[in-house]
Amino acid sequence: MKKRIALLLLIIFSFLTYRYVFKDHRIIENETAEFIVSATDIAQEFSINPINAETKYLNKTIEVTGVISEFSPLQITLNEKVFCQFDNKITSNKINQKTTVKGRFIGFDSLLEEIKLDQCHIIN
Repeated sequence: MKKRIALLLLIIFSFLTYRYVFKDHRIIENETAEFIVSATDIAQEFSINPINAETKYLNKTIEVTGVISEFSPLQITLNEKVFCQFDNKITSNKINQKTTVKGRFIGFDSLLEEIKLDQCHIIN
């Protein structure tokens, strides 16, 4: 009887561990943005106190509005400060065009002084 209870507990523990480690993939496009900011405002926030700003935004869904300063099929840069990486190719945007992007904040590159977003989607 004790062996069966131990086996049952082991199976439950294994299942819970598996569910914790292998969580469902987030679909950022369907999530509501926790923060809506402009590229200049978020860049200023990181220039004042990068540690607090990174803690505030880390792994959060945010919307950033700015002017496209660099463009390639899978990434754009807003105001030379916010780097946005896309899962699918984008073709409709041009340099110097104002746009809003929703994505997940993944970190701040202190060497390039860039705010990094991934799983981005263009809002407008």
